[in-house]
Amino acid sequence: MEHRAISIRPFIGAKDFELSSSFYRDLGFEEHILSPGFSLFTIEKLGFYLQSAYVKDWIDNTMIFLEVEDVSRYWNDLMALGLQSKYEGVKLTPIQVNDWGRECFVHDPSGILWHFGEFFTHDK
Repeated sequence: MEHRAISIRPFIGAKDFELSSSFYRDLGFEEHILSPGFSLFTIEKLGFYLQSAYVKDWIDNTMIFLEVEDVSRYWNDLMALGLQSKYEGVKLTPIQVNDWGRECFVHDPSGILWHFGEFFTHDK
């Protein structure tokens, strides 16, 4: 089967849709409201759907990996946003080094775990 993929957009839930929407706008995503309680969030050509739906087991087991150019710079930008003091339940975990690259972590207001990472290249 040969098809040219254009994008992939996961669906994620929110315990408090308005709070999560604000959180993702603060992270730099642009919100495109599709209907009440359902929005597309984009950054450049990447995106995901946020919906006003909360199933604890689903949310607690949702992880998203976003590859970034410079995880150190991204971490510093995250820290400057003051997300932990602005949003209850948000947790930030500093950069960890793995055999494949480096990553830091953010739990959103609902508990979804985001990995922000960069892969090592052969020339590093």
